[in-house]
Amino acid sequence: MSTKTTTRKLSLSDVLDHRAYESVREVSRANIIELKRRRRLHLGTFVTVSFENRATVLNQIQEMLRVERVVTDEGVNEELKAFNPMIPEVGQLCATLFIELTNEDQMREWLPKLVNIENSIVVHLADGAQVRGVVDEQHAEGLTRDTITAAVHYLHFDFTPAQVETFAKGGVQVRCDLSNYLEAMELPDFTVGELLTDLRNDA
Repeated sequence: MSTKTTTRKLSLSDVLDHRAYESVREVSRANIIELKRRRRLHLGTFVTVSFENRATVLNQIQEMLRVERVVTDEGVNEELKAFNPMIPEVGQLCATLFIELTNEDQMREWLPKLVNIENSIVVHLADGAQVRGVVDEQHAEGLTRDTITAAVHYLHFDFTPAQVETFAKGGVQVRCDLSNYLEAMELPDFTVGELLTDLRNDA
């Protein structure tokens, strides 16, 4: 059995201290912006699905530590504990779902309408198979509400080996089947190729 399913997770030694990160931050951010472009999907008017991997999660941790001026190992380990679940294992995709509302009127109208959207995101494969997103349990308690949704949700999608091979052939759609927000978008080929590095044992 391959060990790559465990080595994808980040450890304390992967995180740069503030001075080291500042020295590479400009180049690192440019690379991450391009990486995220290939892994981002706009689903309708208000929803963006951003598929995470080890590099995007490490960047998020580094930026959080920078903003919050965290310098202790204990503080870094807390961030690792929070964000490591968002690094996909082999046969899995992990995604952050953003509800991007730009003003108070939109928020008052749409946040109640989008309750349960976190359970409504589905990957449709060309053969008709469906892989529904599952809410990350670590974050769910703080984000789930009965009458209003949060603006950010964390999901994972678990694929069988056969589904991974079907995914590789393309014709993949991401759909939202929430009655108030029925949307679908086909993944471009470059995104399919990018996400295969998550699903297969080559990342």
